[in-house]
Amino acid sequence: MTTPAPTTQTAVSAAISSELLVEIYRIAERIHHTDERIRSLLMSGEIALSYYSPRGQEIVAAATAVSLRPTDYVVTTYRGLHDQIAKGVPLRLLLAEYFGKVTGSCKGKGGPMHVTHPESGVMLTTGVVGSGLPIANGLALAAQLRGEDRAVVANFGDGASNIGAFHEALNLASVWKLPVVFLCQNNGYAEHTTYANGTSCANVADRAAGYGMPGVTVNGDDPAEMFTAATRAVTAARAGEGPTLLEAKTFRFMGHFFGDDSSYIDEEIYARRLAADPVPGLRARLIDSGAADEARLAAIDADARREVEDAIEFARAGDYPDVDELGRDVYAQEVTV
Repeated sequence: MTTPAPTTQTAVSAAISSELLVEIYRIAERIHHTDERIRSLLMSGEIALSYYSPRGQEIVAAATAVSLRPTDYVVTTYRGLHDQIAKGVPLRLLLAEYFGKVTGSCKGKGGPMHVTHPESGVMLTTGVVGSGLPIANGLALAAQLRGEDRAVVANFGDGASNIGAFHEALNLASVWKLPVVFLCQNNGYAEHTTYANGTSCANVADRAAGYGMPGVTVNGDDPAEMFTAATRAVTAARAGEGPTLLEAKTFRFMGHFFGDDSSYIDEEIYARRLAADPVPGLRARLIDSGAADEARLAAIDADARREVEDAIEFARAGDYPDVDELGRDVYAQEVTV
């Protein structure tokens, strides 16, 4: 049996309904405002944590999320706020976790680098670059063995494509035809290093050919293009056709971490990309096309702000974990019968 040679391709936007675009905007605005408030709380000194802003990458997560079902799984990284919100982690639980409160999704013991919320399908947030890909394979294999109609999306950055776990995970997923979508959110920078200075191939998706799977490069800032590509990849995974390496080209408006001066980012490139900010760009597109008017979008914006402020108040009101929690969920607990 001859296996057809995989091809690296650029996705072409399919027709996308106005209501779907509005929903993508709704999710993106919720992400946008949450990120802004977290950064303002950090600057005021109210909270102190390691934070990696996803500013600029909102559309990638929002458009991917609407291609998924509630039962699908997502694996993400320390720069994962947008993926977590898009997949449906409740904002109250999410922000309480960021505040380190016992009312958080992981009882305040995970923080932003280890958010987990199986009820919404966010199975893992990892602070180790590239480590989520093999774990996504394990989740996909479990779904495959159980006969579950479930897809797994593994999010990672362009820098992680140079880690050994990336290559091992892609190879094994292809051999076993696992229902996983490897989603590279290529924001152009691996920590403080530009893509061109750290990666030899023009596109991360070019590497798919070496593992016998489709490689697709898209404009991650275009909601229709992103949704189309994600839907195709997820559909193929569900159909038993195996994995896809999906590369979403986007941009990171903030430094690698909160407090990074971003001096390594070319000022002209930054100004050009900021002028094309995808969130207000989608807002303008909705109005210009007649998909939504100013009043409807203003209401969406206001709802996002209310929801975020409510979550912040919930987080503030929570208690910090008791010292007894130090060993709980870490060591096996003695059970009294």
